[in-house]
Amino acid sequence: MKISYNWLRQYINTSLAPEEIGKILTSTGLEVESIEKTETIRGGLEGVVVGEVLTKEKHPEADRLSLTTVAIGAAEPLKIVCGAPNVAAGQKVLVATVGCTLYPVSGDPIKIKKSKIRGQESEGMICAEDELGIGESHDGIIILPADKIPGTPASTIYQLETDYLLEIGLTPNRTDAMSHIGVVRDLKAFLCFHKDAATTIQVPAVKDYSQPTGTAHLTVNVLDLPSCPRYSGAVITNLNVTDSPAWLQNRLKSIGLKPINNLVDITNFVMHECGNPLHAFDLAIAGNEINIRKAAAGEKLITLDGVERELSVNDLVICNQKAPMCIAGVMGGSESGITAGTTSIFLEAAYFLPASVRKTSKFHVLNSDSSFRFERGTDPNNVIYARNRAIDLILEICGGELKQVYDHYPTPIEPARVEFDFQQCRKLCGADFSNDQLLKILGYLDFQISAPHEKGALVHVPTYRNDVTRQADISEEVLRIYGFNQVALPEKLNTSVTYSNKPDQEKFYNLIADTLSNNGFFEIMNNSLSSSVYAASKVNYLNADQFVTVLNPLSNELDVMRQSLLPGGLSVIEFNQNRQHPDLKLYEFGKTYFKTADGYRESRRLVLFITGQRLAENWNSDKTRTSFFSIKAAVQRILEKLGLTISATNSVTSQAFEDGVSIEIDKMTVGEFGWIKPQLLKESGIKNPVYYADLDWDQLLKLAARQKVEFTPIPKTQFVRRDFSLLLNEHVTFKDIEMQARSVDKKLLKSVGLFDVYEGKNLPAGKKSYAVSFTFQDHEKTLQDEQVDRMMQAIRQKLETELNAELR
Repeated sequence: MKISYNWLRQYINTSLAPEEIGKILTSTGLEVESIEKTETIRGGLEGVVVGEVLTKEKHPEADRLSLTTVAIGAAEPLKIVCGAPNVAAGQKVLVATVGCTLYPVSGDPIKIKKSKIRGQESEGMICAEDELGIGESHDGIIILPADKIPGTPASTIYQLETDYLLEIGLTPNRTDAMSHIGVVRDLKAFLCFHKDAATTIQVPAVKDYSQPTGTAHLTVNVLDLPSCPRYSGAVITNLNVTDSPAWLQNRLKSIGLKPINNLVDITNFVMHECGNPLHAFDLAIAGNEINIRKAAAGEKLITLDGVERELSVNDLVICNQKAPMCIAGVMGGSESGITAGTTSIFLEAAYFLPASVRKTSKFHVLNSDSSFRFERGTDPNNVIYARNRAIDLILEICGGELKQVYDHYPTPIEPARVEFDFQQCRKLCGADFSNDQLLKILGYLDFQISAPHEKGALVHVPTYRNDVTRQADISEEVLRIYGFNQVALPEKLNTSVTYSNKPDQEKFYNLIADTLSNNGFFEIMNNSLSSSVYAASKVNYLNADQFVTVLNPLSNELDVMRQSLLPGGLSVIEFNQNRQHPDLKLYEFGKTYFKTADGYRESRRLVLFITGQRLAENWNSDKTRTSFFSIKAAVQRILEKLGLTISATNSVTSQAFEDGVSIEIDKMTVGEFGWIKPQLLKESGIKNPVYYADLDWDQLLKLAARQKVEFTPIPKTQFVRRDFSLLLNEHVTFKDIEMQARSVDKKLLKSVGLFDVYEGKNLPAGKKSYAVSFTFQDHEKTLQDEQVDRMMQAIRQKLETELNAELR
């Protein structure tokens, strides 16, 4: 929210510097994020003065250039080479003197230097509008009225002023502070309580237009009262649409708005002054009837941004007798907008239901200053003031005649009433307010008090504070003005001993996060809101029927809760690869969300992503790319840290995998890992293979909590290792070999390892060669060769019988 320092001071008499005001507003909850010095025109036209063209001669070396002498109030006139076709002797012009810097409408700043142009000396520059940043025209130089005095600074002619822009980080509940008067209210309350109780707000007075002098025959029909509780307006004719006066343009420019014309500028000015959006319709388009209704199916409207939009049946629209002219509270239509030829208008001031505006704004992905305010809630009881303030300014600046006013407000919205308990407020805030202090602060905030007594009072909350509905809300209002920093810290702090739930989730999170980070992984954090568009993937790895949908999504890209952490991770990989970072190792902890027949289900997941080169490029590094075994090693490292061992593996079930394995521990499926389907990578714009692991963090925590640390002494005996070189069928896996070997002996056989694989020449078709190690150990006594030989012979027979293996 942008607030102008000069504009703010129009409503309150204070000499506080911008920095002091910023500190006060921040202490009251309106956090001022930045304070920036601004100028109506960049550079303030410093060094630009009024000049009088004394002579004009043709340049001897250029047909389109002129040699001029220009008086600027100095002892000697300046010699200036000018290329403007409209320059002539006797004119009063604007001259940029040597040493000043101009900031044109487009392009880089221009430093004025003494120079020679086609051999002729030039000591300055006679300026056009665009060169000074005043306007867009470059047809010729600016010609001033004849009464202007040479040497007069240009800044005084254009009524330039220096201002300060306060950028406020407005929280969604503070709809009352979406205007300059709204911000002044907090400033006034603070100053009244802490400095001068006589501080007041000078709100501009407006005339009462309940009885217009003219007559018009415009009928207004509110056909959807729940969505439009109040609709007001005025018919004004015989208007003159032109540029706004300098003061009005300066006010809008000070907060970053571009002036358009006097009529549109007035509606923008009033909105930023008092917080109520207004809209002006060209009466020639509006006709003699205005209807406020829901759009019909298939209706379309070209909005002011030039986009044709198909309206939803849930959209509230403002219509003439034929078709929609405006999306209520969001944006007007291009056909009914104000143009230079407009002479009569219908001025709209209304209160629309916030939920209705918000849904329409999100549906069309269309945000405006009006929707920003309406969807958060404006003050329904300030509508007439805003309308009359705009009428005052229109009649003053644009001329015209007021023909008709209208106000439809069948069920007035009353101020909320809250029972306020003084002692409860002190308890919530931790401060010992006196009853008198509490009542004063509430009064300074324009809260009305009735039936006060020793223990409390009935508080009537202004309708512009729609966020204040409870005792706690009023207590917060008191504390904002009293000062959060004024609450003293107690001399004694009390706490209670609590027992933490097992397992210690934070401990395990830090353990695994540190392990992964120490092994070259980077943690990522994606939004738990996702897009339903991902369900349209040809890979079909998400279930659209189980999406948890968001009722009022922030955008179409964030309309559901995520079912998987995979889309977010792939978007991170795509983002990095497009910026020349293809070698990635990433992990993320997060929740997934599902809608089921029994309700809703959440699941905590840990996912890993590996892609690109295994190690950074170096002269002595292995330049191999990551593989399935890279992601497998990472998963095993996690399980080892948790004290877990894979008990079984199966084929992956997720459609996102091209291939991989699903892992079980104690008959519980805890995750799967493998490599992502090329089709899914193509849809995500990723060029390199991606290896992915999806682990059930909830299950891993449960399993880890069961593990007990046990001490095992170092064996006193030596282990014995024997090897087999086996010729196997292609489909036989190492897992098959290990399972058969362990079925022979479970006590003395400590480990089975695969240390060499060969596939290729000199082997029969459909065969491969594995070199497998077997390690035996008895913790009680030394194994004898005969004993080991018997076990190896039994293992050999088992492998030959069950796997058709051959000893090479």
